[in-house]
Amino acid sequence: MFGRGFNPDQKPVNAPGTPITPSAGIATPPSAGIREVAPANPMMSPAKNASVIGPDLAIVGQKITLICKSALVISGEIAGDVHGDDITVSETGKVTGTLVARNLSIHGEIHGQLRGETVALYATARINGDITQKNLMIAEGAQFDGRVRKAKDASEWQPAPDAATFAAHNG
Repeated sequence: MFGRGFNPDQKPVNAPGTPITPSAGIATPPSAGIREVAPANPMMSPAKNASVIGPDLAIVGQKITLICKSALVISGEIAGDVHGDDITVSETGKVTGTLVARNLSIHGEIHGQLRGETVALYATARINGDITQKNLMIAEGAQFDGRVRKAKDASEWQPAPDAATFAAHNG
């Protein structure tokens, strides 16, 4: 009926009274050695304790400088400079100014300078400005109009550690 013939000499899989054990055809739970894969889009799970500028927030002014000591995710709009340790600009994020950070991950729009130890431009990034960096990654599809320069030393990409230090150097 289903294309398999009956074979009277075929032995049963399990003899009567023998417990059934899982076979290769039966699904078993994954072993403890399998780990979960992180989401492909880092914006799906911002770092724990990250500061977030949401898509409904715009920060605009003259000579504004934001300083974040930990991770910062920008999904809104900033007209000003941003200093931090780890800055991510999401696909909805837009910054007009200078971004200075140890790690810069750009998915959105930047009009200004990027200065970082590691600068990563993802496929949705749109950059109009210059980049000073130690390490650079540009994904296929990223739009970039500007110049790229290798930093001579860390002073070219190190962010201001705090507001007092920034004010003392930029009086």
